[in-house]
Amino acid sequence: MTAPEIMEQLESLGSQTIKNIYLNHGAKEPFYGVKVGDLKPIQKKLKKNYSLAKELYQTGNSDAMYLAGLIADEKAMTKADLQLWAEQAYWYMISEFTVAWVASESNYGFELAKEWIRSDDEKIATAGWATLSSLAAIKADTDLDLDYYSTQLDHVAQTIHDSPNRVRHTMNGFVIAVGCYVMPLTGKAKAVAQTIGKVKVNMGDTACKTPEAYSYLEKLEKTGRIGKKRKTARC
Repeated sequence: MTAPEIMEQLESLGSQTIKNIYLNHGAKEPFYGVKVGDLKPIQKKLKKNYSLAKELYQTGNSDAMYLAGLIADEKAMTKADLQLWAEQAYWYMISEFTVAWVASESNYGFELAKEWIRSDDEKIATAGWATLSSLAAIKADTDLDLDYYSTQLDHVAQTIHDSPNRVRHTMNGFVIAVGCYVMPLTGKAKAVAQTIGKVKVNMGDTACKTPEAYSYLEKLEKTGRIGKKRKTARC
């Protein structure tokens, strides 16, 4: 399938109800409002395709950008490609999911995440924290820089409540991810979660909430999910 053919299919799958939901969450025109579940059959058909993913992402259409992330060939993505994607991600579904997922599976995830979390651009910073979280989920503990992750837990404890809105949300998610997936740091993550307590994030006109990290990790421990890695970041 060509990019124009895919765009026609996406348009046919669009829903005004889903579109309204996405608009409330920060999406902007042009896009069609396609359910993520309706993108999966297209992903399965297309498989990984580096050039097509880049072409779809460049449309600026949120549905196409999300699909681009699902079919991106992470090993073919260059550092420049990922940097451009981070800069062009205009709302959190793209910056915190699409960009972070592909970056974490690429050859440049950790390198870029360290750069991105220092950005003054809120969306790039959130992509960085989300990438660190995804790396924690898919990389073996022995392949992670545990000293760096420990230092970032300290940084979150000290700065989260004074950080920009969505950065607070992704920092909180980072604490949960480290506590869930990185067993050598689970205890420290729980201690940091207790320190930061409830994190206030403005979710706009939505029903979404930022989970309280300590109680979330407590529940994960009771279900025996601590330390169980994911095969891929993308879902």
